[in-house]
Amino acid sequence: MDKFFEIGYLFDFYGNLLSKKQYEAVELYYIHDLSLSEISEQLNISRQGVYDNIKRAEKKLYSFEEKLGLVKKFDNSVVNMEKILEYIDVLKINQTVNNDKDIMLQLQGMEKVVLDIIKTARR
Repeated sequence: MDKFFEIGYLFDFYGNLLSKKQYEAVELYYIHDLSLSEISEQLNISRQGVYDNIKRAEKKLYSFEEKLGLVKKFDNSVVNMEKILEYIDVLKINQTVNNDKDIMLQLQGMEKVVLDIIKTARR
């Protein structure tokens, strides 16, 4: 996984657990793509201070994921939702053969809920 994407993903889950300075530095660097110099000007700290805050924040983000595993659990949930959609597709095909409109309505409802969950999860 690309480091920018990976840190951004971890930041979405655990960013609020960082110190204010670490949060700001990571947000400006990874989310807004500012340079260390630009961030140092905005936060009124040295370039080295920005670098240190980012490195400490990265370490914390990886540590949070190692201990809590929320990103992994989230990804597993999305995979399971996609599997449910595959089952729904098979049931819809079987239902079409039997021409049962009540089953089709229920399947379409389930499919909509699962798609909404996946869409929300990927934001």
